[in-house]
Amino acid sequence: MGLGATLSNALSGMRTSQSSLEVLSRNVANAGTPGYHKQSLSVIDNAGVNSASVRSGTVERAFNRSLQAYYTNAVSDASFARTAAATLDRLQAYLGKPGDAGSLDTMFGALQNSLQALGTSPENYATRAAVVSDAQAMAATLNALTREVQGLRQETETQMAASVETLNTAVRSLQQINERLADQSADAGSRAALMDQRDRLVAQISEEIDVRVDYRSDDTVSLMTRSGVGILDVKASTFAFAPAGALTANSGGGQLTLVSPSGTVLDLVQQNIVQSGRLGALIQLRDDTLVAAQSQLDDIAAGLAQAFSTVTTEGTPDPSGTGFSLDLAGVRDGNDVVLTYTSGGVEKTLRVVRVDDPGKLPLDYVDANGARVVGARFTSGTEVATAVAGVLGAGFSVSATGSVLTVLDDGAGGTTDVGALGKRTTSTLAQDGSLGLNLFVDRGNADFTNSLGGAGQKLGFAGRIGVNSAVLADNTLLVKSQANGSLGDTSRANYLLEQVQTMRFASTETRTGNAGSFRLGGTLSDLVAQTMNHTGALAAAATGADETSQLTMDTLEQRLSSEYGVNVDEEMARLMELQNAYAANGRVISVVQDLLQRLMDI
Repeated sequence: MGLGATLSNALSGMRTSQSSLEVLSRNVANAGTPGYHKQSLSVIDNAGVNSASVRSGTVERAFNRSLQAYYTNAVSDASFARTAAATLDRLQAYLGKPGDAGSLDTMFGALQNSLQALGTSPENYATRAAVVSDAQAMAATLNALTREVQGLRQETETQMAASVETLNTAVRSLQQINERLADQSADAGSRAALMDQRDRLVAQISEEIDVRVDYRSDDTVSLMTRSGVGILDVKASTFAFAPAGALTANSGGGQLTLVSPSGTVLDLVQQNIVQSGRLGALIQLRDDTLVAAQSQLDDIAAGLAQAFSTVTTEGTPDPSGTGFSLDLAGVRDGNDVVLTYTSGGVEKTLRVVRVDDPGKLPLDYVDANGARVVGARFTSGTEVATAVAGVLGAGFSVSATGSVLTVLDDGAGGTTDVGALGKRTTSTLAQDGSLGLNLFVDRGNADFTNSLGGAGQKLGFAGRIGVNSAVLADNTLLVKSQANGSLGDTSRANYLLEQVQTMRFASTETRTGNAGSFRLGGTLSDLVAQTMNHTGALAAAATGADETSQLTMDTLEQRLSSEYGVNVDEEMARLMELQNAYAANGRVISVVQDLLQRLMDI
């Protein structure tokens, strides 16, 4: 090997060491930079006939596609769990823990206790005042809880708007990164820095929405949701959010859409496109979980109003002894007729609800207590009889004469049996002689009949429920069912307490497919306990999911740090190697230079 080749090899080695030192310096300088992927320089060996040398190859960046894809999914799921847990924890705090002062069950328990005291001392003014005060406190609690639930829904709207803004900024930035990466003329160091920024943007986007990432051979990426809707290819799609304004129990949320580069508009909520990430959690909270929570509060409020105001009228036994007759007069929109019967050895319950809004018919479902519920307009007894006969089928005789409904079983046949027939109506006058009292009323002191017209009277009722102004003005109405009644009469007080303790209620209809939905059924005490327990269970599950996802993220981040992060100790050891190699090549050049000088001197 000649001196020229030796000099060339030494210079090539020095250039390679210099390039490696530049990469090493970038690694050390960015050791604490989030999202930085350590770099290394590939070295190419050149083997000649009589010598060997090295030259610099490409700058390689630490990257694992399968690990990165798993990390992207985990980021979305962790963000979803964290967002849901934070909101549900607040919802549980609003309801309070069972037995805590001011909690929903504590307020209801106080009302029951004051009613018990009323049955003992109905003539005592302070006792009656305590019932009114506790009733007002219960109504105020439901009002406040409604405001809190709707406030949480309003917050989700605000966060959704911020999430959309973040998404659009990040996706546009990623599009620009793609365009720069597509230009292959950039130097290796610049491309590595661009890819670091690319991965940071992907992680930021995945925090907001679930994404699948396609890493292409030119280092650009394309994005789509897990459901397969494109977010970024060559051009970026645009997220849009139109807020609904002030949210109430009767209003839906704002519209969230995705506009493709071609102008196609997709409704992200209606088409169930978003499945995870912060935005996915916010959608679920706003449209499902918190709506279900409001519905449960409305069920409790409706049960309170109906427990106090409902007057039950039993049917008259038919002379044949095989059934009952019932006058349907007084049944108002939302009131019902209840029939218990046995068919095929199975005891069943049928509720026929008066529905004046034809748009709500047909109505037919099984409530949370197992009763069959059907709707009828009650324009005539015949219409009600038709609805009843349609459910009972063979083995029963159902007829109507004017407003009187008659239901008979098969008598001696013994295969069917009518157990009871009655109607449940709403008391309208405080002193009409009936023991029921419309203590809890709707806005404007209107009676609560649970009308299904329009959106339904129950919807949002927890936010409107109040105490009858007539009772506030004269608390003797809690005792005197007639104007000339005695303050010592315990009949109404005992009736109201019995209604509160034993009357059974159920969610109006089946709510399926909604996160956080739960069908309430049972007494008022059951409804309160079920609501609090269910909310507590949801909050606990969300917290557990959040903790699990955070553990997963911690594990992934440790692995990412191991694969992508800069180990300063390793870099310092590498620095020593490069310094020694550089010095060695320098010595070779010095020797060659000395030899050449001697040759020149000969």
